[in-house]
Formats: sequence, structure tokens, C-alpha cells
Amino acid sequence: MTKKHWSKFQLLHEVVRNKNIHIKGTHSYYSDCWDNGFEESVIRYLCGDREGENREPNWHIDQLYIGDYVCIAAEVVILMGGNHNHRADWFCLYPFMEYIEESYQGKGDTHLGDGCWLGMRAMVMPGVTIGEGAIVAANSVVTKDVEPYSVVAGSPAKLVKYRFNPELIGELLALDIYSWPREKFDDLKRHLCSDDIDALRDAVKAYG
Repeated sequence: MTKKHWSKFQLLHEVVRNKNIHIKGTHSYYSDCWDNGFEESVIRYLCGDREGENREPNWHIDQLYIGDYVCIAAEVVILMGGNHNHRADWFCLYPFMEYIEESYQGKGDTHLGDGCWLGMRAMVMPGVTIGEGAIVAANSVVTKDVEPYSVVAGSPAKLVKYRFNPELIGELLALDIYSWPREKFDDLKRHLCSDDIDALRDAVKAYG
């Protein structure tokens, strides 16, 4: 077994086996140095793991969708829908097996948008959407949706700032960068790894 080091990582499309996790593209990664890897350590309470892959669920399974070029730092936790059997509107929170089906309340699918970055030990709660290009600071607990190209931090995570002004964010979203063909993305990568929007505009226009 290769010795783990903080500079090494897992490409998610190479390691994910759970049919309820959907990976877009081939570039999203997890820094797995200090734990047992993405599926065993990051993803919590998602049916379809190795232990329960052949079990037939009694309710709809919330899905996890991960965009392309997503950066997931070490010891991030993504909570999913497998244990939502504690009804806050019931007098007793305990998940009694005879009432387990009616106690379940799904939170909806979880989405990690293209190009987002989850900092070390961040926790993403069920049913949350992290927008394109968003940054979640280390040790943050995300309890609600995060806007594209924003930075959030804290517990619960709150908006710190936007990475760019509203007009530029709108322009970046309209470019639909992460849906470009591989050749176009590679050809324009130099302009994506820059803060020169005029150069990016010109390059996109010239590309056709």
C-alpha cells in the first residue's frame, strides 16, 4: 500500500462505487491523507454503501451529485439521508423500529456545484446545494444553500463575501465553463487560471 501523504489525493470517479453518488467528469478529488478515503470517511449515512448495497430501502434515497473540478479537503463530512428518523415534531425523538418508516423524513438531494472548494473539516448537512465556484471555509457547518462564487464560514456557515462582483458572477455563470468540451476547456485554461476577465472574454470570443 502506498504511504499516504498530504500532497496525494483520490480522484472521485476512480474510487466511488455507491450508485447513489453521481460524479460529473473526471477531475473532482478528495484529499484522503488522514482517514480511510472518500466513501468510508466523508460520506455518512448514505444507503448503497458496501455494507448495505444489496438492501432494498423502504423509502426514497436522497442522492449526492458532485460536479466537475470539485476540491474536497481532508476530513470533510457530507451527511446524507440514511438516519433522518428523529422526528422533531414528535414528543419522543427515539427511532423505534416499529415506527421507523413513518419517522423517516428525507432532506432532499445534496449538490456540490462545479469548481467549488470544501475546506478542511467542513461539514455539509443533508439537502444542501453548494453553488458553482463557492468556497466553504475550514470547520464550517453548512446548513443551507451556498450561492455561486461566494465564500461562507462558521457554524452555521454564513456569507463572508462574494469572490467577484454580481455582474462578473453572472457573466461567469452564463459562460457555462464547466460544460465546455474538454478541448475548449484545455485551450482556454490559461485564461481561467487568471483574474483578467477581458482576456477571458477575448479568448472565448476568438474560440468561437
